Amino acid sequence: MSNPIRILHAVVNMNRGGAETLIMNLYRQMDRTKLQFDFLTCKEGVFDNEIRSLGGRIYRIPYVSEAGHFGYLQALKKFFSQHHDYSIVHAHMDKMSGFVLHAARKSGIPTRIAHSHSSASEGGFVNRLYKWLAGTRIMSSASHYFACSKEAANWLFRQQAKQALILPNGVELEPFSYSESIRCQTRKELNLKEEQFVIGHVGRFVPVKNHAFMLELMKEVLRHRPDSKMLLVGDGPLRSEVEQWIRSNGLSDSISLLGVRNNVDELMQAFDVLIFPSFFEGLPVTLIEAQAAGLPCIVSDRVSNESDLQLGLMSFQPIETINAFTQAILNVDHPYDRKNMTNKLQKSNYNITNSAKVLEQFYMSNNEVKNEAVNDIYAHV
Repeated sequence: MSNPIRILHAVVNMNRGGAETLIMNLYRQMDRTKLQFDFLTCKEGVFDNEIRSLGGRIYRIPYVSEAGHFGYLQALKKFFSQHHDYSIVHAHMDKMSGFVLHAARKSGIPTRIAHSHSSASEGGFVNRLYKWLAGTRIMSSASHYFACSKEAANWLFRQQAKQALILPNGVELEPFSYSESIRCQTRKELNLKEEQFVIGHVGRFVPVKNHAFMLELMKEVLRHRPDSKMLLVGDGPLRSEVEQWIRSNGLSDSISLLGVRNNVDELMQAFDVLIFPSFFEGLPVTLIEAQAAGLPCIVSDRVSNESDLQLGLMSFQPIETINAFTQAILNVDHPYDRKNMTNKLQKSNYNITNSAKVLEQFYMSNNEVKNEAVNDIYAHV
């Protein structure tokens, strides 16, 4: 039996972010006798052990914040000089992918994929300027363009956006299939009352997710529904600041921080509504998961409406003030008549099985899949 084709995925780390969750969802679906994923990372991640158990290799180089600009470029050059036998490099670092793919091109790797997972750069002015510099290398270094949405493609690839393969952020549907028994058990484990109205959010504790808005929003919701509970899932640099705000406002009984969890599917069964007031996004995996779970979603109008799967669960609201978000939350019926939505999504582009087959076909053929052919591919999976 021949050895599998090894695909090198470039990420900062393999933690539970949207892009990383998508990669793992895809990895689990791959025929690993034909294809194996390896990872070029800069930091440890929560998925590392699972990656190794699936047969993947993890390489580590220092990130630019540790090595400095020239140190980082030198580390990339050294890595690819030692691992130039890869035929495919798939970079998920948005504009920072430019540096990775430039080094891969210099080492002669033929297939170099830039994958856009966002619609803007995070960080302050200096960070965004540096990322812009890195992004100028993408057009000359990438051989193929992937994006989670048209908006994400337009942001990273500009004039070349129409050349991008739109690979929707598929999810494994079955775990999110609504179950009343799982809802009751999960709420019991979380010490939630049966009749309690639960507002949930899943995301990193970083500025783009807009946690300050969520906290002020909860104060307003409690004025109308005093028995409400907010559950925040995730971790990140702003967590201690959020914890301090909760304590200083006396809301420790109303807002709980659950940290990074591996049972998001069960938590979404326990929620009554998901809020998502981000300043920008690509196409969030979390929103696909929530809709698969039949969960109403109140979402920032700065998030692309491409995330709406037309199941009647999405409400886009402005984030300039909390009034519209508050009213949309209060308009959610409680108890809500949850429906099983997974059957409606089985044949969609958001079923991870279908997404994985599209990507597998791309990798195996090692040729560009044109956008107009994507629907034909999905039609046969």
